[in-house]
Amino acid sequence: MCTAKELSSVSQLHKPLGKVAFHFPRLVKLPISSKSAMDARCTSSVALEPGMTTVFPQVAKFTRVCAYDRPGTFLDGNHLSRSTPVPMPRTARDLVSDLHALLEKAHVPGPYVFAAHSFGGIFARLYASTYPNNVVGMVLVDALSEKVKSGLTPEQWKLYVNFGFTKPTPGVEKYKDIETLDANASLDQMEKAASAEPLRPMPLFVLTQGQPFDLTPWQPLPADFPGALDKAWHAAQDELATLAPNARHRVATKSAHYIQVQEPQLVVDAIKQVVEAVRNPPTWTAAR
Repeated sequence: MCTAKELSSVSQLHKPLGKVAFHFPRLVKLPISSKSAMDARCTSSVALEPGMTTVFPQVAKFTRVCAYDRPGTFLDGNHLSRSTPVPMPRTARDLVSDLHALLEKAHVPGPYVFAAHSFGGIFARLYASTYPNNVVGMVLVDALSEKVKSGLTPEQWKLYVNFGFTKPTPGVEKYKDIETLDANASLDQMEKAASAEPLRPMPLFVLTQGQPFDLTPWQPLPADFPGALDKAWHAAQDELATLAPNARHRVATKSAHYIQVQEPQLVVDAIKQVVEAVRNPPTWTAAR
């Protein structure tokens, strides 16, 4: 979900990596089915969800990392993903299937650490429940949780879904192939999968916004909505931090929803701590 002030940062969020000084970077378009292909750039084993490319260069200094263009997401303020357009809306299960096929086609060996922002948190957790042997660590950057829905009234949730997932952000309506998501179906998929295969014990780092959402583009809104969303969001973040033993949780006091833009070093540090814990598990329980 882009908000008013954050919309101006879209070019930072999704700028093409192009020719960069990473260690063994690859920029490839890979066929994932007979009808579609996805664009990826890898140095391999930390998987960054779209919107996280601002931290790619720093993360690539200490581990192998892979980022990719999800169909309908932004490369920059004027260009959509280079991946093949697909019918919208999509669900978390669609995204899991795409990424799994992409990683196989790219011959990127697991297991993986996932770093995911916003809706990417639902998707990353669904991937971990679907392929539990393939995910060994996770960083959730102000990630959506199914608990947000239960923390809002049905009317408030419908309002949130409308501006967060099913309607383009004001200013980007001209892009006919922009990603839209079926949030309700995706949450149902996540809850069913997590019930059958809960997140396994692993290093988990939760980063939470310290500043409220900027809801200016969607005004007028009910007067009680911003406060209700903020309360539900933070309660849900606390819940995310209970999904794995010894999970770490930090509030990014200077950031709203896009922590990777406003305080990118926090995201880099969180990923580094999780990677180090995967390599040397005692480091996770020894330091907080």
